[in-house]
Amino acid sequence: MKLSPFAIALIAALLAVAAWSLVSPLPLQTWFLEVAPAILGGAAIAVAHFRFGFAFTRLVCVLLAAHAVILMVGGKYTYAANPLFEWIKEALGLARNHYDRLGHFAQGFIPALVVREILLRASPLKPGKWLFFIVVSICLAVSAFYELVEWWVAVGTGGDAQTAIDFLGSQGDVWDAQWDMCMCLVGAIAAQLLLGRLHDKAITRRLGERR
Repeated sequence: MKLSPFAIALIAALLAVAAWSLVSPLPLQTWFLEVAPAILGGAAIAVAHFRFGFAFTRLVCVLLAAHAVILMVGGKYTYAANPLFEWIKEALGLARNHYDRLGHFAQGFIPALVVREILLRASPLKPGKWLFFIVVSICLAVSAFYELVEWWVAVGTGGDAQTAIDFLGSQGDVWDAQWDMCMCLVGAIAAQLLLGRLHDKAITRRLGERR
């Protein structure tokens, strides 16, 4: 299956952002840890596209690109020191930089539609309560696994090492892992409530293009 001009333009834009994020970034090890989900996700999408002929809707592709950008910006600055959210922190007198919260909201919001599309197109499930519940459950499971990965990285790098501190981005909050999973939960629910019908139409249109 060939790439469409839309897909090529999206990939080119992401490569440009990736190149920018590598200009004077954090230590390369930390950058890779932050951006690894985008790299692995991109590889999985490529395999699905070229090996199995599964192409996501444009809606999901745009959201996936946005998620990759969030990860790459996080890789450049860390989630605890994003300049824009640092300014917001100072302007509003907040206790922490909330870019991390945005990242974990996106971790639920965007994968929810990815999972939803896969289930609708590759399983007997139909739009409804069971699909909604299963999508949220899968997103929460992925979020919990990511928290385990953060823990393993922290242990593997010595806990107090700068790489562990940058990757965890907890900013001293003992409830950071719980907040991360909560934001993912909110994101997964919000995505389906706000974009569920639009996503259904996009899937119908995508399947119609393949006939």
